[in-house]
Amino acid sequence: MSPLAQIERTLSAEALLAAENAGFLEAMGIVTVHLQASSGAGKTCLIRRTVESLSQKARIAVIQGTLSHTSPRISETGDLPVVMVNTGGQAYIDASLLRDALEQLPLADVDLLLIEEIGSLICRPPHMLEQSLRVVLASLPEGEDCPLRYPVPFAQADAVVLNKLDLLPHLEFDRNRFQQAVRRLNERAPLFELSCRTGEGLEAWGQWLLQQIGQRQGQFVH
Repeated sequence: MSPLAQIERTLSAEALLAAENAGFLEAMGIVTVHLQASSGAGKTCLIRRTVESLSQKARIAVIQGTLSHTSPRISETGDLPVVMVNTGGQAYIDASLLRDALEQLPLADVDLLLIEEIGSLICRPPHMLEQSLRVVLASLPEGEDCPLRYPVPFAQADAVVLNKLDLLPHLEFDRNRFQQAVRRLNERAPLFELSCRTGEGLEAWGQWLLQQIGQRQGQFVH
């Protein structure tokens, strides 16, 4: 088999497994959120604050991508099911790694699965996005032109989060330009501007997640 044929075969197998993962999670009634951002934007902090605010309203589990063998970075969240996934240098959690992680979670007791990708805005393969909510996170220090520098993830996003609003008095950041850049790429995704440090704007983000869970559970009721 030629190298090209081997690559095509591998990609085809990955696409099939990704579809199986998506179908399985959908059948379980689980809302899956892929959270993608550059390193330092605040992904882990956003997950912590989300768990803190929603733990009494939804059953949450977390899968975290990592480039090294480390202990869970959300250890203070008590009994929260967390699985760390070493991607072996990849910029994203692929379908086979996700399947392994899912097998370690009590999915029958999960409403919301938060998947924290590696700290990168490099695009994932399109088939990895099936049946999941794609959330891209940016922060003020990255500048208001961040969406234009990484257009694809913003264009594909089901929601956009702008973090670290508490730094606004200390940075030359034009919120209107950021909003315009997002809307130039994506007219439909809600934009949540918040601060994980102060809690500003987190309520709207949490309500959106609860709405997604309610819609998914409503599909099963009907």
